Amino acid sequence: MSAVGETAVNAAAPELELIAIEKIFESQRATTHALTGIDLDIAREEFIAIIGQSGCGKTTLLRILAGLVKPSEGKVRAAGRSLWDGAVRDRETVNKLGVVFQDPNLFPWYSVENNIALPLKLRGIDRKTRKTRARELCELVGLTGFERAYPRELSGGMRQRTAIARALSYRPDVLLMDEPFGALDAMTRDKMNLELQSIAAATRATVVLVTHAINEAVFLADRIVLLSPRPGRIRSITQVPFPRPRQLELETRPEFQDIARELRHQLDEDA
Repeated sequence: MSAVGETAVNAAAPELELIAIEKIFESQRATTHALTGIDLDIAREEFIAIIGQSGCGKTTLLRILAGLVKPSEGKVRAAGRSLWDGAVRDRETVNKLGVVFQDPNLFPWYSVENNIALPLKLRGIDRKTRKTRARELCELVGLTGFERAYPRELSGGMRQRTAIARALSYRPDVLLMDEPFGALDAMTRDKMNLELQSIAAATRATVVLVTHAINEAVFLADRIVLLSPRPGRIRSITQVPFPRPRQLELETRPEFQDIARELRHQLDEDA
């Protein structure tokens, strides 16, 4: 594997472990070998970005980490505990994971506050506690004053902030994000990247982000995992050396551009 730059990585036990992951999808029409030989340790509070060509298995890998897809072979562990017990997901482990998708998937008949509090309601948390937590999260993600607004009244960025807050409502240790800003315009996306950096620091969550945007990956991540074309395997892991907090001006620095250029070169070789 190749590496660009150096960074200090938490020497403690991994927060997430992928061990010899294989994923094969079978249907009446075809068999698709999506992922093969995936081994990866992710440290507590680390920010990992996953990139690669379309169809390389990025989303499949994230869904495996989230427990939404069971690997054909291999193991997934969170804080040393297996995500799967045979064919059944381990509930305690799943409760450590928060997931955000590209589509916010908000309930249109719920207010911002009630959308954020929904996971707590489903867990039987009392109304007062739910409301307090939702308001805390609105402040964290920059939605103060919009607690009673409905999704139709929000911009795309605000809807995605609501989805992030909802994923954080039950204080997961890990935040898994699949192209959360892919549908946003460039200026809003830049703003959301700054917000996400702040949220990750404030919550001290471990973050795994799937993205097609190389600059986004370099700006946000501690390490960038590049998957090869299908069947996806880890082609390289690039360490990002820039201290935090990072500002958007970082993208103009030669060191930033060198890392982005090398990643584009690797992607072009795989095209």
